[in-house]
Amino acid sequence: MINRTVAPPYQNAVEFDLKLKPYDKYVLRNGVEVYAINAGAEEVFQIEWVFWAGNWYEKNNMVAAACNFLLKNGTTHKSAFEINEHFDYYGASFGRSCYSETALLNLQGLTKHLPKLLPMVREILTEANFPEQELELYQKSNNQRLDVNLKKSDFVANRLIDEKLYGFDHPYGRYSRHEDLNAIRRAELLAFYDQYYRQGRCMIFVAGKLPADIFAQLEAAFGDLPIHGNSVIKTEHAIVPAIEKKYRIDNDPQGIQGAIRLARPFPNRHHPDFFGAQVLNNIFGGFFGSRLMANIREDKGYTYGIYSYLQNHRQSSAWMVSTEAGRDVCEAAIKEVYQEMERLRNEPVDAGELMLVRNYIMGSLLGDLDGPFQIIGRWKNLILNELDVSHFYNSIECIKTISPESLQALANKYLVPAAFYEMVVV
Repeated sequence: MINRTVAPPYQNAVEFDLKLKPYDKYVLRNGVEVYAINAGAEEVFQIEWVFWAGNWYEKNNMVAAACNFLLKNGTTHKSAFEINEHFDYYGASFGRSCYSETALLNLQGLTKHLPKLLPMVREILTEANFPEQELELYQKSNNQRLDVNLKKSDFVANRLIDEKLYGFDHPYGRYSRHEDLNAIRRAELLAFYDQYYRQGRCMIFVAGKLPADIFAQLEAAFGDLPIHGNSVIKTEHAIVPAIEKKYRIDNDPQGIQGAIRLARPFPNRHHPDFFGAQVLNNIFGGFFGSRLMANIREDKGYTYGIYSYLQNHRQSSAWMVSTEAGRDVCEAAIKEVYQEMERLRNEPVDAGELMLVRNYIMGSLLGDLDGPFQIIGRWKNLILNELDVSHFYNSIECIKTISPESLQALANKYLVPAAFYEMVVV
């Protein structure tokens, strides 16, 4: 019988020997690479089709997002209702999402229903026809949503800080506008769809308790399509950051809360400083026990929550601080953020705080590897960023061994107020 008067033994997360389960790989006859994690106890699966079809490749603003959203809103033979009814009948979920460089289709369901579900995805990838009435409904609903969101200070701040970092003509700095939304035409969507989906570059990521013939099923459904695994034409976009660094915008004269965004340019995950910056960011503002939380939330009471993070971009990235605070304390909150930067530049992190952060990050990694869907997600992030498994293990090594002196050097390199753009929207 368990003696409940004695505390159970525990182990620091930094002592865990985390391993990333390797994937199985198959290449369809059209060159499309398939990455698979076969694991889990439940008879469920997830498949993601990744296309190089983000707004990086669009000629006119918002075309990539509209194309991605409307993919399942009608084909040559089926209406949007019939498509959704098909997935619902088999208890499956089919979603889509569009990012800067890539666009995804995501299918989840019971493994036994795969033979009934894959043909529908094939039809979407070959016969989507973007009905005019669906486009009109999309434009109307998104115009209404945009009207509502533009009244929210945090929504406006998120849009404008990216524009200041990259410039509006860069995919990372572009945002939705009524005039661009209303200018979308069905012919544009069909052309984008044909180039970047029907004949576009694709990768497939599959996970779950998979059938023995999973690769054969994918081959039969997609191997003969003109999608391919070759590289896309490289498209360059110039970054044109704003010259002015400080912005104060009155979005709602009656508003009682302001949205604060502080951001500076930062290299992508290929840079040698990236691993250490992740650790430093967690100390600074990356989790609920961070210094920004302790100071600005717990001590000063300026906000319910404040976080810092590294943007997950494939190209140039940014280091961001994000919070909402009372309109009368926004400037005081910014001052405290800069004071925490100064502390990190001038004082080495003590051993106890560093161990807490090491354990937090390692514990988060452990949670991220809990299940096949999470594991394939980790692999997808590495593969799409053209990284191998050594990146994962080098990151763990940095988390376990980085010194206070190295963190202080990174703080002096990056946490410099003069390098940050300031945006306050009230």
